[in-house]
Amino acid sequence: MPNTLGYRAVTQVLMTDSNAASDASAIYLATARSRSRWPRNSPQYCRKVPLASNCDMDLSKNRAANLASQGFERTRADTIVLYLCWLSPLTMASRLFGLTIAITLLAPSPVHAQGLVFDTFRDYIESLRVQARIPGLAVAVIGRDQVLWEHAFGEQDIARAIAARTDTPFHLDGVTQVVTAALVLRCVEDGRLRLDDTTSQLRPNSPDADASIRELLSHTTVGIDGLQFAYRPERLDPLSDAVAACTGQSFRESVGTLLDRLGMPNSVPGPDVIHIDPVVDYVPPVERYSNVLLRLATPYSKDKEGRLAESSYGLTTLTASGGLISSVLDFAWFDLALRNGLLLHTDTLALAWSPPIGSNGLPLAHGLGWFVDTYADQPVVWQFGVGENASSSIVVTAPERGLTMVAMANSDGLATPLRLAAGGLTQSPFARLFLELFVR
Repeated sequence: MPNTLGYRAVTQVLMTDSNAASDASAIYLATARSRSRWPRNSPQYCRKVPLASNCDMDLSKNRAANLASQGFERTRADTIVLYLCWLSPLTMASRLFGLTIAITLLAPSPVHAQGLVFDTFRDYIESLRVQARIPGLAVAVIGRDQVLWEHAFGEQDIARAIAARTDTPFHLDGVTQVVTAALVLRCVEDGRLRLDDTTSQLRPNSPDADASIRELLSHTTVGIDGLQFAYRPERLDPLSDAVAACTGQSFRESVGTLLDRLGMPNSVPGPDVIHIDPVVDYVPPVERYSNVLLRLATPYSKDKEGRLAESSYGLTTLTASGGLISSVLDFAWFDLALRNGLLLHTDTLALAWSPPIGSNGLPLAHGLGWFVDTYADQPVVWQFGVGENASSSIVVTAPERGLTMVAMANSDGLATPLRLAAGGLTQSPFARLFLELFVR
């Protein structure tokens, strides 16, 4: 049986030698070289290699047949099977990287390549969902001017056997921040707010009275040694007062107006919106919001053995840092409006997507409403949300590629137990998959 070193030696050949990766026979040869007792001209070596325990060989064979029907040479189609099923001892990241190389080198045309990448993306997302025990999940990939791909997985309500859909409403939790940031920055553009305005001007009794709007949006504080980052979404709550002071509407009404303006029919400004006092807040479209809330994904918790149980949402109202309800298709409209200059000027968005400099002279993790990072030397901005034992979401944007991925789930499996709050985007296997396939 070949050992791990043998596998890694072969994988290195596949990842670095385009000639080797372009022909399955060369892969056979490379594999044979890693263990000399295998006949160097035998294509049967793969039968001696243990497959990954979670490999669906029938699915992979069907994929190979599909590739062949699209114009791939049969040996090249078989190569994809090897990438899908053969690299069992390698890490997930290595398999994803190898698969990315295979797609790049073997695709016969851009159209076929895009279809293959999205098929692969879908299959890996489903595998990750099952591993994370996420009951229902919706994902969309958005291009520069349209939704490029959308898919839903699992169930939004297990007891009633209701499948998740891409228009299923989910709790956004912390992703609500990016909508709040857009509203605040629009007020800054209009000259009604300043980023250096302090919380004391908005909410005098706030424990963060000396913090500026800039610091709240970027999760930073000014200490003795300079600017420091600490992710605490609840600090954004005074910004609801800032938006209200700017717009002359309640924060909830301002969010609702934005949802209507962007044509987001499956979005609701808070789970309690149909019960608010119109004298205190505003008169919402109760019937429409009620219909959306009836379709809200049922939340689930997971115990130590991975068993799912129906739970309840912790957030019961809308704040500047949570409570917004939306679907991946609705969020796509927000994303397109934001990136195409309909919500903010280009220079304002660039400012939001620029990291502040910390006390050590290095960029901090969070801009204005968004985490800011790089991947493969390209800028990436992102945000996540999590409701403990109930919900989770993540949005990742690669500005130079003109691509965004948004995912929403009815458990906390997209974010727990990952260290996303520390700025570790690649801790998320879902984000990592998107970055490997579409950004690298």
